[in-house]
Amino acid sequence: MKIAVFPGSFDPFTLAHQDLVERALPLFDKIIIAVGYNASKKGMLDHDERVNAIQDVFRGTEAIEAVKYSGLTVDFCLNVGAKFILRGLRNTGDFEFENAIAQNNLLLNPIVESYFLMSRSGKAHISSTIVRDVWFNGGDVSEMVPVEVLALLDEKRSPKH
Repeated sequence: MKIAVFPGSFDPFTLAHQDLVERALPLFDKIIIAVGYNASKKGMLDHDERVNAIQDVFRGTEAIEAVKYSGLTVDFCLNVGAKFILRGLRNTGDFEFENAIAQNNLLLNPIVESYFLMSRSGKAHISSTIVRDVWFNGGDVSEMVPVEVLALLDEKRSPKH
């Protein structure tokens, strides 16, 4: 079984992430969206909210699973039986960064191979960082996140009654 891990903080999960997973699905039998924790990023959603929102996006798609993880991605891959890491590239800066990580991952575990997919035209401008900035400043992110994520963000923005 070809299992790929798509790791990230996904805070929040965007339409670009969704597009990447959907385009990669024919390449793998299963894709595990591994939601990590990044202490250096100011979060808008807690770990469980991120996992639950992604599960909602792919509800009914058996070949896609969203789970929490911590530690080295290559170790997580071994624990779930994955031999592939899926990553998206928006630009040459992403390539330089992701290539360095992929080379180090190969040193840590030569069995796990990184696969890169280029962002689709019209989605490459979307990043979680930009979504957070727009959202924190009261802007409309409806064209940047799946409807399931938007519903969660709207709920967080609404005053509690």
